[in-house]
Amino acid sequence: ASYLAPPPATWQLENMKAVSKEREESKDLSQSTAFESLKTLRFYLIWLMMFINITCGIGLISDASPFAQESIGMTELQAAAMVGFLGLFNGVGRIGWASFSDVIGRPWTYSTFFFIQIIAFFWLTQSPSAGVFQILVFVILTCYGGGFATLPAYLSDLFGTKELSTIHGYVLTAWAAAGLVGPTIISQIKEATKSYELTLNVFAIFFIIALTASVALKLNIKYLQKKKLKIS
Repeated sequence: ASYLAPPPATWQLENMKAVSKEREESKDLSQSTAFESLKTLRFYLIWLMMFINITCGIGLISDASPFAQESIGMTELQAAAMVGFLGLFNGVGRIGWASFSDVIGRPWTYSTFFFIQIIAFFWLTQSPSAGVFQILVFVILTCYGGGFATLPAYLSDLFGTKELSTIHGYVLTAWAAAGLVGPTIISQIKEATKSYELTLNVFAIFFIIALTASVALKLNIKYLQKKKLKIS
């Protein structure tokens, strides 16, 4: 690593100049540095959205098996089989939701994530049948995975590609924080109430907050787009 050094700030390959010009004329709100992104409201809104999505997703994954056994009476083998499929739906969500976001746009995609999960988490508290229970859990996992896969494109829309990888790293600190918070919330509420029902209600409320943040981000984007048009 001691032999590596960044090129001059203005250096570009010849065939990248046209691409850079096209990006500057695109619908990106800005071409921000990582430090500049930290000064914007939209950075903290998307950080909060990711934090909630990951907190609830990790929380559900961490206790999926005992939750299934307690809530709907699945056997250990049945619950283990369900958990085995969680990774599959996580992956399906990453491909499916990321592709769908190209059609409906990233703001609508994240709002859809959160709206679906509000309903799903509240529904899980009603002790549905084993089939419905598993469908709800699998749908939640697609949203969990989709949030990760759609994030780079959303950040590109918000901040451009100038220092996208660094900004992406900053936002993923939400993953680290959520990895601590999600399982902790479940374990503490479970110990206090001897039930998972309150935890699911708490997660549903979290997603109401996430949906609010998503709508606020969408409004912020519209405001900045109008401002950009006036300047141009």
